[in-house]
Amino acid sequence: MEQSGLKRLLRFPPTFHQNLVVLLASLAGIIVLTVLEAYRRGIGFTLGLGIALLAALCAATGMLVYQERRSWALLGELRATLSKIAPTYPALVQIAPPPSSTLALEKEIRSLTENWRDFCDHCQRSHDTEMLQAEHLATMGELAAGLAHEIRNPLAGIAGAIEIITKDFPKDHPDREILDDLRQEARRIEKVLNDLLAYARPKPPQFGMADLQETVARTLQLARQQVGDKRVDFSTQLPSPSPRFRMDPEQLHQVLLNLVLNAIQALGPEGKILIEARILAGSGAPNRSDTIEISVADTGGGISREQLEKIFRPFYTTRKNGTGLGLSLSRRIISQHGGTLTAESELKKGSRFIIRLPMRQAVLEAPVLKS
Repeated sequence: MEQSGLKRLLRFPPTFHQNLVVLLASLAGIIVLTVLEAYRRGIGFTLGLGIALLAALCAATGMLVYQERRSWALLGELRATLSKIAPTYPALVQIAPPPSSTLALEKEIRSLTENWRDFCDHCQRSHDTEMLQAEHLATMGELAAGLAHEIRNPLAGIAGAIEIITKDFPKDHPDREILDDLRQEARRIEKVLNDLLAYARPKPPQFGMADLQETVARTLQLARQQVGDKRVDFSTQLPSPSPRFRMDPEQLHQVLLNLVLNAIQALGPEGKILIEARILAGSGAPNRSDTIEISVADTGGGISREQLEKIFRPFYTTRKNGTGLGLSLSRRIISQHGGTLTAESELKKGSRFIIRLPMRQAVLEAPVLKS
């Protein structure tokens, strides 16, 4: 207790109250000594004026020292706080004079003010960009809904007419191949409309406790039907026992199926696709849940670095018949689950898409209203 009090007494820079006490004690001492000297020998005008000036100089010097040292103490605390928020802060502020000079203090505060103003401007520009993008997506949603409504009905009529006409042609008729192409193109147009509508008007997740192994098994069952003439070796590495956590199984199935179909198209005549999952422990915080990492890896030709930076952009595609909405829609679904979707790839060695989702263990129940 005594050491703590002594430490507070000897701290530097001193607090305002400590500085005021020292200043008042010094002035009181000067006044007492002056009165005693005047009582013993008398005091002239010149000596009295000198003593008053000395007292004023002591007071001014004390306050200047206090303000100088206190400013540097506050700046030190500010530096420590900013270094935690922005580790690169010391590199942003370069002071030429010695770090203990008043000029250096002034320059650093001005530099900090300018950087803070630039940061605020950057945040404002980012906010404006996000608002513009939100307005753009809302407008695109309205256009997509109208476009889908206007095209779907005629498209359904065309598809029905193709089915009727196809029945009139025998299987060996040369024009039957043309009708099959028309049927395939009609299905592709329908898929483009569905993807556009799903991206423009995303459906919120319907959370519930679901089994990851069941979702993966259903995904592989559908993916095997899309292999065609390719020889694809599917394999899985899932935790045992199979984890159950809060998710939308239909949307997660949609994302996994999209990633697996992309992997099949990235393969040559043959290749391997691995679906792997592992549980990553939380940080130890009481409110921090574990994370499950699900990856889809293939042994295809890989993706270049330039393409890798663009693959999640809407309408960006490298395939002839692709819509460019599959990956962007998948990332949005995972984001709505509170997770992330990233990709890593190396040319001629393959690609790996990684999903990380929080494993929420309990389903939130609605409160019961008392009548």
